[in-house]
Amino acid sequence: MTTVGSLAPWLGGALALAGAGVVASRRRELMIRWCAWAVGVPLITGAFWLGRPGAAVLAAAAGLIAVLEFGGLMRLPRPDRAVLAAAVTGVVLTTWLAPHGTPRAVGAGALAVAAVPLLAGDAAHGLRRVGAGLLGLVWLGVLAALVPLGATGLALFVAVSVADITAYFAGRRLGGPFLSPLSPAKRWSGTLAGAVTGVATLAVLGAASWPTAVAVALGGPAGDLFESMVKRGSDVKDAGSWLPGSGGLLDRVDSLLGALAVLLLLG
Repeated sequence: MTTVGSLAPWLGGALALAGAGVVASRRRELMIRWCAWAVGVPLITGAFWLGRPGAAVLAAAAGLIAVLEFGGLMRLPRPDRAVLAAAVTGVVLTTWLAPHGTPRAVGAGALAVAAVPLLAGDAAHGLRRVGAGLLGLVWLGVLAALVPLGATGLALFVAVSVADITAYFAGRRLGGPFLSPLSPAKRWSGTLAGAVTGVATLAVLGAASWPTAVAVALGGPAGDLFESMVKRGSDVKDAGSWLPGSGGLLDRVDSLLGALAVLLLLG
């Protein structure tokens, strides 16, 4: 059985090996990313170590930051962002404290998100605001799935991260056809290599099953492309600028969001 305690040594070892590789590469951008990982991995692992309360706090905090970035990308007014943040947080907390009420929490959040432009009487941009708000609720609300997944959620996050890194380097080295016009830097060769290493990571961490494998191999790349579509529609390169080496939080968790969505559908 996969537990956070069984994953911790693997994560520490991987972080140390990655650090050695980064030092050997002497590439500044990789060193910046590794420093961010050196801070983030212990915090994330510690949150999952605390069980459902820790996972709920982590998911809620990530949801709040993601809503702020998403609201900026979609140019949502502040009231829309505030209500969307409350809706996503409500879904996460309901999943923790009253799991059977999660569908009702999603429904209530959707009604609240739609009510903001309605009450404002926004005839010019109301439809766009409602659509963007509902998209944000569905897309970012899947973070609530981290609460019941426990250690499997942590393993999933590690696996999609390994897949992302492998896809980046393998695609540049192997070349070949591009994956999609939505993300010109990504190639099929890198995506396939990333899928293999991601599923292998799940196996090493003891979290491999056909749903988690499909989630990492298909959901991860799909989540990455979806965020690329959102950013291209907003004509921006990064979702944010506060996270060293990654731009914003959405740039870091886009693959995880896609993997969680697929896992929810299969589970």
